[in-house]
Amino acid sequence: MSTKTHTIGVVLSKRISAGLVAVDGTLSGIQSYPEDEFYQDALVEMPSEHLLAAICDQILAVHKANPGIEIAGVCVALPGILRHGVVEDSPNLPQIKGARIVAVVEATLKEHGVSIPVSAVNDADAVAAGLAQQQGKLGSLIRVWTIGTGIGFGRYPLVDGIGEGGHVVVTLDERETYCGCGGRGHMEGIMGHRAMRLRFLDMEPEDVFEAADNGDHRCIEFKKLWHKALAAGTASSIHVGGPGKFYLTGYNVRFVDLPLLNHYLQQMVRMSPLQAYSVEILPQNTETMLIGAAVVARTGAVAPSV
Repeated sequence: MSTKTHTIGVVLSKRISAGLVAVDGTLSGIQSYPEDEFYQDALVEMPSEHLLAAICDQILAVHKANPGIEIAGVCVALPGILRHGVVEDSPNLPQIKGARIVAVVEATLKEHGVSIPVSAVNDADAVAAGLAQQQGKLGSLIRVWTIGTGIGFGRYPLVDGIGEGGHVVVTLDERETYCGCGGRGHMEGIMGHRAMRLRFLDMEPEDVFEAADNGDHRCIEFKKLWHKALAAGTASSIHVGGPGKFYLTGYNVRFVDLPLLNHYLQQMVRMSPLQAYSVEILPQNTETMLIGAAVVARTGAVAPSV
């Protein structure tokens, strides 16, 4: 096997993770920052320049741990709108808005004697690419919702466009202003972890769903709204892109009630040619996203800029 069939995938979420991925999708040598996985607010509190430096540190650690292997490329997966190698917006990591992430990472690596092409991709698209690799379906349409601090919508193969599906409007209620971007009526403003904490200042999201299961009326109504928002976003994708399988992942898939979700979907998707859809829950898996970022680094499959 050629030594240049390896790429490095990097994930920027609650932590920074990086790993070496072979052409067959085998992942090895994962490096993470911070080392304490329970320190979940470290990245939100970091200035942009420190955050970018930490990304480079993890890439360099993977490179150093694999001497003799020539790396074909690096791809960084992160939340937000990415065009021309620039983070144009990232509501959940606002300090990196405007960061020229590709240029900065490439330049920093060169300063350390490492010359590797760098690209960047939306984190939800990286999940979709990772699932495509793991399931041997790189030529098939993969769509995925990532349900966590924010709500991401990813698809593979990548397509031209912004891809901020979590900000699709799912309600016209003027009171729905909890989205981190400041927009009204957004899916993320209902389903996002941050948005739920703002809505229920006296309860954590897991307490809200537990209370719903125990009969609390306010929490029952929110559980319904939460699932209606997910159904509305999925139904909109079906009406635009056609039916097929949708995957749900992220640390808050624990709240998904599939029968309830399918109940609302059936009410929203009524045209018979569009009803050949299905929804599957997958556990949150950083490895899948790392593999997906590496797939993009290997194939150069970053969608064209709009």
